Amino acid sequence: MQVNTNVKANDFKTPAWKKPVGFILKILLLAYAIVTLYPLYWLVISAFKTNQEFFNRSYAWPLQWQLDNITRAWELGNMGRAMLNSTYVTLISVVLTIVLGTLAAYVLSRFKFKFSGLIKGMFLLGMLIPIHSTLVPLFIFMGKIGIGEYKLLGTHWSLIFPYTAFELPIAIFLGMAYMASIPREVEEAAMIDGNGWWGVFGRIIFPLCLPVIATVTILAFLRFWNDFSFALVFINEQALKTLPLSLSLFSDGFGTDYALTMGAMFIAVIPTIVIYLIFQEQIMKGMVAGSVKG
Repeated sequence: MQVNTNVKANDFKTPAWKKPVGFILKILLLAYAIVTLYPLYWLVISAFKTNQEFFNRSYAWPLQWQLDNITRAWELGNMGRAMLNSTYVTLISVVLTIVLGTLAAYVLSRFKFKFSGLIKGMFLLGMLIPIHSTLVPLFIFMGKIGIGEYKLLGTHWSLIFPYTAFELPIAIFLGMAYMASIPREVEEAAMIDGNGWWGVFGRIIFPLCLPVIATVTILAFLRFWNDFSFALVFINEQALKTLPLSLSLFSDGFGTDYALTMGAMFIAVIPTIVIYLIFQEQIMKGMVAGSVKG
């Protein structure tokens, strides 16, 4: 058997045209990143300006950083209480979405039973329904649900249940796509070791699904934390209002205090950034999970 020894070193070099194309792609990605991050930068510098400086020097750095914008916005908007309410609603909604979504995804991806295709179609249909078109029916429905004088409408649960219901289809389909890449031999080995279905799910499947769980967590967190319309319609008591509702206090029919509004928005966006920084690695893994099988 003869070995071809005439292979040149140049045969393994990167083609010349790929270098400028790669450089151009990097420039385009850098430009896209700058355009994407600029609104956040503008929010940060605007949060420390006076109203006059906000209008006269909209895109420049503050001449004097107004730190009292943050403290005044926190006090006048009762943002401490509003942040606790948003945290409570968002945390419970996210937990319910993850637990119910992963359980449903596991059942639909691993078991074949009658009407399983119909159930998948119903969840798919749930992704196509405009969320805000259900505000009036849900308002009427929740006003009738309760025990005695205690009604679901006007409580935090009137937000938690719709949030979870509308986020479940996305969680289920992402979970099904990810679980399709997990070999069934892993479950069979766990069953041989004496685990039941709950043991297989809790000890094997759920830990392996952490990347897609992180993806669902950040998507659900952003939707729940920033929601305004559902909270505006379903919550009436001042003590139960969430963070987006507290931001509306700085604007009325006569004008808007932009200094305090930007300060309040700066406070509201901090938890979102922190959550993303914590889960960013898992989110990237979850986004590409299930796209390649083999």
